[in-house]
Amino acid sequence: MRKSYVTNNIKLNEFDALIRITVEMSKYLYPYIREILKSKEDIEENSVIWNDFNKRFIELIKERLNIDTMRVKKLLNQAENDEIIIKSLLILSFCSSNQGYKKLKNFLYDF
Repeated sequence: MRKSYVTNNIKLNEFDALIRITVEMSKYLYPYIREILKSKEDIEENSVIWNDFNKRFIELIKERLNIDTMRVKKLLNQAENDEIIIKSLLILSFCSSNQGYKKLKNFLYDF
């Protein structure tokens, strides 16, 4: 889905390293992740946090992914992307625990 001219498959050790990096970053960003999820629950009161995050999420997708693919178009569709964003944030928040590496690895293998 990335904007790339080379179609390389990721190696298992690279995949493992990316999972470890993601888990460590989710631990660091956990308070922010919680705040974003909380703002979505109470959208009238905290809409600024959710809207800023959603806007930045879409900017990053447009900047780094191939927007001509159907998967990326689905991410950019406002009606559908809220569910994807919430699910992604929940998964990242679950990864911030001591068993985060195993949880994320199992989730991604099942994906």
